[in-house]
Amino acid sequence: MAEISKIAYVFPGQGSQSVGMGVDLYSRYSAAREVFDEADATLGFPLSRLCFEGPEKELTKTDNAQPAILVTSIACLRAAQQASNKDSSPSSFVAGHSLGEYTALVATKVLNLGDAVRLVRERGRLMNEAGQKVPGSMLAIIGLDIDTVEDICLHSKSTISNINCPGQIIISGTTDALAEASKLARIKGARRLIPLKVSAAFHSPLMEPIIAEFSEVISNFTFHPPVIPLIANVTAEPLTDVASIKKELLKQLRHCIKWQPSIEYMTRNGVTSFYEIGPGRVLSGLIKRIDPRVQTFNISGIENVTQIGNSATSN
Repeated sequence: MAEISKIAYVFPGQGSQSVGMGVDLYSRYSAAREVFDEADATLGFPLSRLCFEGPEKELTKTDNAQPAILVTSIACLRAAQQASNKDSSPSSFVAGHSLGEYTALVATKVLNLGDAVRLVRERGRLMNEAGQKVPGSMLAIIGLDIDTVEDICLHSKSTISNINCPGQIIISGTTDALAEASKLARIKGARRLIPLKVSAAFHSPLMEPIIAEFSEVISNFTFHPPVIPLIANVTAEPLTDVASIKKELLKQLRHCIKWQPSIEYMTRNGVTSFYEIGPGRVLSGLIKRIDPRVQTFNISGIENVTQIGNSATSN
């Protein structure tokens, strides 16, 4: 008997936000409307209006963007489940890119929505605060392999913060470190260098000053064992218990996001279709570059929310 193809749900991270995201789902699906309404009540301000109407400058702020993307992504998931009359996820794995890992925690029932929204709001606040204490940023290096980028980081005192796909690696560091890294990358033959529009050097040692406080924040929330294996950003391996999940959330603040190895783990374990659930299409593009053989689908609005109903079950 042929093995049934497995699917995975993946959730986008910061940078995928755009004004207007989720508004069509809010007007069409009660499940999506409930998600936005709960988030507004939890935070005590209209996050939904910020998603739907902007202004973009406010939406892009780290402490706003993180809960906004999480909420919109969960609204997409819940709307898709409503449209397909499926309450349970048919996925074999879930994963999220950086912030998206928190969305994955909601999808796999580790955190309830209200707690996740409050948690990422605090995460965003602290990450922005770390950037104010030690100014830094992030830089995408296109067209160099991992060994070359590691050498650049060694000589520029920067850090690899995202391994996204073959030929796309993100580094983090102080302003001076990234300036030096840019010079070295050009010498080494990088095709493109793209400064990221972020407020700090995420996923690097410059986040160390907030680790203790964020650990205290995490201790105030109730976590549950995941109902579906979550592939960790830091190790690219499954997280199956509460203790390891809490450790992961602290580690990924200052360690590299191993997106390419995470996707490779899932494909090795039978995943042939990936559903990117939430605003944007960044992850789908990365996944196709990692493994062109797999299928990718986007669940981001009413025009594609029904796709999930046609997905293959994992068992």
